[in-house]
Amino acid sequence: MQRYKAIIAYDGTEFFGYQVQPNKRTVQSELEAVLAKMHKGAEVKVTASGRTDAGVHARGQVVHFDSPLFIPEEKWVIALNSLLPDDLSVLTVEMVNESFHARFAAVGKEYRYRLLLSKMRDPFESRYAYRYPYPLDLEAMQAASCYLVGRPLDFTSFCSAKTEVVDKVRTIETIDYVLDGDLLTLRFVGNGFLYNMVRILVGTLLEVGSGDRKPEEMADILERQDRRFAGKTAPAHGLYLWEVFYKKSL
Repeated sequence: MQRYKAIIAYDGTEFFGYQVQPNKRTVQSELEAVLAKMHKGAEVKVTASGRTDAGVHARGQVVHFDSPLFIPEEKWVIALNSLLPDDLSVLTVEMVNESFHARFAAVGKEYRYRLLLSKMRDPFESRYAYRYPYPLDLEAMQAASCYLVGRPLDFTSFCSAKTEVVDKVRTIETIDYVLDGDLLTLRFVGNGFLYNMVRILVGTLLEVGSGDRKPEEMADILERQDRRFAGKTAPAHGLYLWEVFYKKSL
């Protein structure tokens, strides 16, 4: 039995998230259905670095699976993509040691959130960026970000109340802002992220940028450790799981 690591990308629009759900189309169910075909009906479980919600996209989700088939790595990619739907693609496959675990071996992740700062709807971006047609003070947003980066912090206020994770301390290494025309991309790099954490951070930073909050309020929101004090959850379709890290450096 050989363990394989794969990097996959998907358009999350038509998926009910990554994880298998009864009677729902998910990324995991599509992958496992294709692997079952390749293994003559035998079940092959796929483990991911983490879940993504309905509507969330991925450019660098990482999964692993075990198979008795010894297929060259490049041919795995060709075989899988020939059977997968158009909104899900396998980018790379490599043989790894059986100790590798897509979730537990990960030491960090990068998420990106795309905002379209335009008063006009763009039919080519409507599924892939959240349109925010209001003025934004990027300097205020950057000032607010300084309260969130560089050290371990309890992000209870910035995660869904539905989360079952007990330890909510995470370290965000970087929050970057890249403006290209009307497209603003927020880049988050950290050692881990809680359920809805990036989307709540974006929603709160947008309130700072629009003048509804002051940058220094971030410190108080963190201290409160209560979801009710943070901003709204930004829509799913602007969020991308960009990369998963398996080395010490982010």
